[in-house]
Amino acid sequence: MEPKGDPAAEKKSGGANGTLYLCATPIGNLEDITLRALRLLKEADLIAAEDTRHTRKLLAHYGIHTPVTSFHGHSGPKKCEYLLGLLLSGKHLILVSDAGMPGISDPGEVLVDAAIKSGVRVVPVPGPNAALAALVVSGLSASNFCFEGFLPANKRTRKKRITSLIKEERTIILYEAPHRLLKTLDELLEQLGDKRLAVARELTKHYEEVWRGSLSSALDYFRRNSPLGEFTIVLEGNKNEVREEVKTDLSTIASQVNGLQAGGMPRPAAIREVAKRNNMARNEVYAASLVRKKDEEQ
Repeated sequence: MEPKGDPAAEKKSGGANGTLYLCATPIGNLEDITLRALRLLKEADLIAAEDTRHTRKLLAHYGIHTPVTSFHGHSGPKKCEYLLGLLLSGKHLILVSDAGMPGISDPGEVLVDAAIKSGVRVVPVPGPNAALAALVVSGLSASNFCFEGFLPANKRTRKKRITSLIKEERTIILYEAPHRLLKTLDELLEQLGDKRLAVARELTKHYEEVWRGSLSSALDYFRRNSPLGEFTIVLEGNKNEVREEVKTDLSTIASQVNGLQAGGMPRPAAIREVAKRNNMARNEVYAASLVRKKDEEQ
């Protein structure tokens, strides 16, 4: 007997509405897909894909001939209405992203929301996920974590988002594109301090790499090794005891900056070095040095 909610079973029962299945697909290795997902992909009336070309490669690999239509960030409300109409007419649809679970850092959540509000049953079909895969191999705490996805492109909004993470005690997971990786690592170092992290790329693929270390050393490594592929950043959460101890003696921080400057190091370089030594954000070190300077002038 087919499980309740599967296309074959619902066609027999004659349900009024169809079902929307959120189907996880491989994040790299085509073997990383469940037997249930393959069966549902074969039985569904239509597959809505973020990139039809990408999805057709997966379907061809497994000999699946279900019709495919596009549904992505530029599809617009009319496409969502069209798919919702099919669901309300009794058709069973599968939603897939390019990789991993649909609805996470992609436009799938719009269709999911519309389906739920219209009384359409929404069913998850679990599977691969880049964020969780990176987390469990990062070496950082996986007991409590938060997922931030991609940081905003807008400079002001982006800075505000990173600032909001300063007191975050849980492990932080981010997605990033290769052309923005260095910028993101630099901004994280400046605002959050020299934290431990893992940078995972091309997970489950031939050139899979998981780099582990500190933010400052990650910047150095990826400046020497051009970022290629899609990245997942797993960042250590805030350690209250360390941060509080650092902030109790800002005069010492300022003295370190002054000492390096006295030795001939340019001020920006001195601030970076002191931030690295004390696991502080560069803007905190800069602020501490300004306070010391004002005190000396008074």
